[in-house]
Amino acid sequence: MKLIIGLGNPGKKYEDTRHNVGFMTIDKISDKYSIPVQQNKFKALVGEGRIGTERVLLVKPQTYMNLSGESVGEILRFYKLTPEDLLVIYDDLDLPLGQIRLREKGSAGGHNGIKSLIAHLGTQEFKRIKIGISRPDQKSGVKDFVLSTFSAEEKPVIEEAVTLSAEASVMSLTEDFLKVISHYHSLKR
Repeated sequence: MKLIIGLGNPGKKYEDTRHNVGFMTIDKISDKYSIPVQQNKFKALVGEGRIGTERVLLVKPQTYMNLSGESVGEILRFYKLTPEDLLVIYDDLDLPLGQIRLREKGSAGGHNGIKSLIAHLGTQEFKRIKIGISRPDQKSGVKDFVLSTFSAEEKPVIEEAVTLSAEASVMSLTEDFLKVISHYHSLKR
């Protein structure tokens, strides 16, 4: 089984915020492959199904961003999986709006959701897809910015990034991740 985890915050209040691009990507995969992400267990909403021949668990932790590792750690232990079976999708302030970056491993880079995962998994070695949300201007703080919604001009850019992230996630189920990285980093946008 492979796990595709989208990070975000639960509830209507946060639904379309910058911090929830991971949830948006899981929703995109869920819709395309008819895998409802509704079952409430492991402190998460989960959906189990198949994409091609691969058994997959789509996950949206419901612990709030900063405690995401609690949920993910529980899932790995329950299914006896390793961080190698995991792909995490989340927002990145340091990437331009809509740019996606794939990595096999790395530090948290200041992202509290990833800090929580690293703490609970005991490793930085798990695959990830980062979706650029850009940085706020000097007037607004980071917390308010990541919890804000996208403007009308930004929405199509983010929708494209979410679609590409969903496609990369699915490709990673059957292809070597370095090949997936090479493919998606070579796309001109």
